[in-house]
Amino acid sequence: MKKLLLLLLLPVQVLAQNGAFTAFKNYPFTTALCAAAKGAKIAWAMDEQGKRNVYVAEGPSFIPRALTHFSKDDGQEITSLSISDDGKWVIFVRGGDHGANWDTGLPINPLAEINPFKVQIAAVPFSGGDVKYLAEGDDPVVSITNTVAFIKTGQVWTAHPDSSTAAKNLFTMRGTVADLQWSPDGKKLVFVSNRAGHSIIGMYSLGVAALTWIAPAFSRDADPQWAPDGSKIVFIRRPVTGGAPDSLLARKHVPWSIFVADTGGHVASLLWKAPATLRGSYPTTHGSTNLHWAANNSIVFLSYQDGWPHLYSIHAGGGAATLLTPGNFMCEHIQLSPDKKTLLFSVNTGSDKFDIDRRHVAKVSVDKPNMQVITPGSGLEWTPVMTGDGNSTAFISATAQQPPLPALLTADNKINLLCADHIPADFPQNKLVTPKQIIFTAADGVTVHAQLFEPPSGSGKKPAIVYIHGGPPRQMLLGWNYSDYYANAYASNQYLASLGFVVLSVNYRLGIGYGFDFHHPPHAGTEGAAEYLDIKAAGLWLQKQSFVDARKIGVYGGSYGGYLTAMALAKDSKIFAAGVDIHGVHDWVGRSSMLTTFDNSYEKAPDYQQAIRIAWQSSPVSAMATWKSPVLIIHGDDDRNVSFYQSIDLISRLEKKGIPYESLMIVDDTHHWMNFRNAVTVYAAVADYFVRKLK
Repeated sequence: MKKLLLLLLLPVQVLAQNGAFTAFKNYPFTTALCAAAKGAKIAWAMDEQGKRNVYVAEGPSFIPRALTHFSKDDGQEITSLSISDDGKWVIFVRGGDHGANWDTGLPINPLAEINPFKVQIAAVPFSGGDVKYLAEGDDPVVSITNTVAFIKTGQVWTAHPDSSTAAKNLFTMRGTVADLQWSPDGKKLVFVSNRAGHSIIGMYSLGVAALTWIAPAFSRDADPQWAPDGSKIVFIRRPVTGGAPDSLLARKHVPWSIFVADTGGHVASLLWKAPATLRGSYPTTHGSTNLHWAANNSIVFLSYQDGWPHLYSIHAGGGAATLLTPGNFMCEHIQLSPDKKTLLFSVNTGSDKFDIDRRHVAKVSVDKPNMQVITPGSGLEWTPVMTGDGNSTAFISATAQQPPLPALLTADNKINLLCADHIPADFPQNKLVTPKQIIFTAADGVTVHAQLFEPPSGSGKKPAIVYIHGGPPRQMLLGWNYSDYYANAYASNQYLASLGFVVLSVNYRLGIGYGFDFHHPPHAGTEGAAEYLDIKAAGLWLQKQSFVDARKIGVYGGSYGGYLTAMALAKDSKIFAAGVDIHGVHDWVGRSSMLTTFDNSYEKAPDYQQAIRIAWQSSPVSAMATWKSPVLIIHGDDDRNVSFYQSIDLISRLEKKGIPYESLMIVDDTHHWMNFRNAVTVYAAVADYFVRKLK
């Protein structure tokens, strides 16, 4: 069979020039919503066809106003957005790829508008004015006195938002710093010093020559948080790894504890220790432990100990922890109100049975379980913040048709959208279908949720496509997603439905939203790829539907979704007739696997050889003998999450086996398609490929 190696430039250009997929991608996408600690000021970032800018609004009218005016699709992220305590300055980071697993030290886009080689700290007056670049750096935090501390080359630097003086290195130490936190009075700064195999918490005091180390121990200390009066610090402590190698395949508790220390640094006392169970392990959902020192001397944190990622509260003086959010749902995007009396967060629960596949805004007191879902309904809402005056709650709002926009909750509990006029006239909202919740069972009995996108018109049997998200700790929703990467995928699924495909988006095990046992299943990933059973079950479910042509079922996904796409094609070409593998992992034990489990040390784990064998069997390339279906391989050659070699290696294997394939390389872009035009190219190519192979 003739082997193909195509750039696909002509079909992609035709689709884009006709406005076909481009129109579906023309939505505004809102991120980084924040509020000032005082008053009624909010800010957010918005990506509009690759042009990323900062917007602000102020109560009581909250009329949106563009604060920056970047006018190019230049791939420059806007992150770490905040407003100074006095409301005068908006601080943010411009540049970088903050979802990357590693950094090459090279520019993401050589055609960037300003300083293409730099990730920079930027400031602009809330009232408006020129953007001031303070220095190269990342992760800025602003003190009550408007001193901006940030990280540059692993060390702490400071600057003032008005850039009146040059940025300066505050101090230099061994290791690299993280988790900067100013004291309430702005006179002290705590930080984490990451060192080889361990981490310690340090404190810098203005005008004092020496650093103070907070109860240093042979451990990994992290996430320091100040008491409201600045007298103490609470932090997370985890043990370091060491000793003789243990089993690689056995499931183990990952211990962690909460400690409280005085600012003298010499004494730290254990406040709370996580239960020594699998569910009591260190949490791996958004924000991990989400540690805060709240009002009434309440220490609040997140734990998975009852099987769901829930919020707990314990008095700083000790005692039993109180579960604040009981129920079968998860808590995400957790924020403490300015008065420190209330927690605001996202949940996948509400009055509707479908809410487990949505997000709504909820709130709870920091010391008692009185949770309320404050945005019920069929929409989706996330990342809530409370304004400094306590009078308004802002969040990001979406539906199945309306893309993510900033919003406010009105006095009568209605959603007031901001920036609705930023939805372009050519954006096909009226063509977007409302996905349906589908629940089916995998071969081993695991219950799986999915979203079904049905073509808006036409009769008879239709070709179908299984979409597989990446991560894998993600959850696709019954509407727009809060991640820009998965918003791209949602737009792609809607576009495929508009072309006449039935699309089934699968929330396979290893994902979030359905409890600990679903998030951390046995025999998954490199330990047996049990999650692939959910993908196969999705294909079999589609085959049984009267409206699906069982001979024409495709599969696609990116990252971990690319891995499972390759698994589907390698193991079940009889089910999946064609696929698109976007920057997937194909070999867990090869030279570009990124796994540190399999090393060359003399001392080996007792099940080392068995673990390698299972990891190999969990790799798509181990099943090349049964791979028959054609595939399109897409990868950016500046990928900082999955090695580009993973696709090079797979293409070589496809060549030798005579398996038909096509390929599309995206030059100088990363895993996250930083440029709008590249995202359009990728997903237009997906659609073009499935039209040619399945229609």
